[in-house]
Amino acid sequence: MATFAKPESLAPLAEQISPSVVNITTSTMVEGRTGPQGMVPEGSPFEDFFREFQDRNNGDGNRPRRSSALGSGFVISEDGFVVTNNHVIDGADEITIEFFSGEELKAEVIGTDPNTDIALLKVETDEPLPFVTFGDSNTARVGDWVIAMGNPLGQGFSVSAGIVSARNRALSGTYDDYIQTDAAINRGNSGGPLFNMDGNVIGVNTAILSPNGGSIGIGFSMASNVVTRVVDQLKEFGETRRGWLGVRIQDVTEDIAEGLGLEEAKGALITDVPEGPAKEAGLETGDVILSFDGVDVADTRGLVRQVGNSAVGATVRVTVQRDGKSQTIKVVLGRREEADGAIPAAQQNAPDEPEAPATATMMGLTLTPLTDAIREELGADADMSGLAVTEVDEASEAFEKGLRVGDIITEAGQQKVASISDLEGRVKAAKDAGRKSLLLLVRRAGDPRFVALTLPE
Repeated sequence: MATFAKPESLAPLAEQISPSVVNITTSTMVEGRTGPQGMVPEGSPFEDFFREFQDRNNGDGNRPRRSSALGSGFVISEDGFVVTNNHVIDGADEITIEFFSGEELKAEVIGTDPNTDIALLKVETDEPLPFVTFGDSNTARVGDWVIAMGNPLGQGFSVSAGIVSARNRALSGTYDDYIQTDAAINRGNSGGPLFNMDGNVIGVNTAILSPNGGSIGIGFSMASNVVTRVVDQLKEFGETRRGWLGVRIQDVTEDIAEGLGLEEAKGALITDVPEGPAKEAGLETGDVILSFDGVDVADTRGLVRQVGNSAVGATVRVTVQRDGKSQTIKVVLGRREEADGAIPAAQQNAPDEPEAPATATMMGLTLTPLTDAIREELGADADMSGLAVTEVDEASEAFEKGLRVGDIITEAGQQKVASISDLEGRVKAAKDAGRKSLLLLVRRAGDPRFVALTLPE
């Protein structure tokens, strides 16, 4: 059995990189509080005691007070650029950088990116500062040794060691790509670097998974290959400039792939195309994006990250499957930050309504065509056509896959449906084509998604 030796000591490496790691102290003015909120539950018998204690110590409880917070960071250039987490400095009036030598300097914010929780700071100094460089996080393997440095729990400079526990972790953000490590990371370590054994930064320590607020060996560092792109843009523009395709998408599941006649459950299924680059280029709802700019699309997460990493204004080739055939469409990317918050304007033209809407039950759903009254009740656009779900059998596949009363089915088999007979025609066509399931486009509060339901016998 092969044995693997670890280094005699990490001290030489720690000594080499320590001068580039900094402690960050922020100062913020916050409104005073009239009572002991957050100290004891409201109505507690101790409430009066804590209020008296607070008044004795603070005088006027309503007076604004200065609050401090601690974090970590690291220097990335000799002229004083410093990287940390956005949440470390968010809302701060004053930021102080403390160096390993004990020297302190005031810092200004160059730019922030809440999406990746990264902030770029700058200190002014006449002397060149010791700095560290970013490594390639894609080369980090599970089992590689790593070192985390920072200011845990405000205790000052500290080093901890461990290994890469997992790669490509997603927590909650659109652009997440975290390295998981068992190197001890605690509060105050936020914004500090995660080093490989070459002394290069492969991650920015951002979060921990913990039931008690302390390290239990599950820490997360934002991968350096994400951070470097953000830092470069913050340095150049003071803000991020991510590519924007302009589609709503969802993953292709096995049953959706069967419903679309795809050989594999991969790609990104377009559920909506509001005004934007994709619509101008001719992408459509129901298209499955198979590749973007020459790179195969495995799922929505991969596509979103790749689009975001693309240059604004770039012309890219997007290969989609439409109606069983593959085609490539050129799209000129917009800018994501300009599109955020915009209300998608994707409306459909409704045919004339039948005078007496019929109701039918199929696939566990009770359905009725939309009327003006139902549209108003569900908050749907006045010209939307489709079938409203009025009941869902809780024992059905439809309920299991998340369909609920109030949902609106606007397409079946990638064709618009405005009546019960339209849906029955789609069911028959799918059966005749040998399909086992039918793909439905379902809208809830305007948000679309595809759901594949097994066809009735």
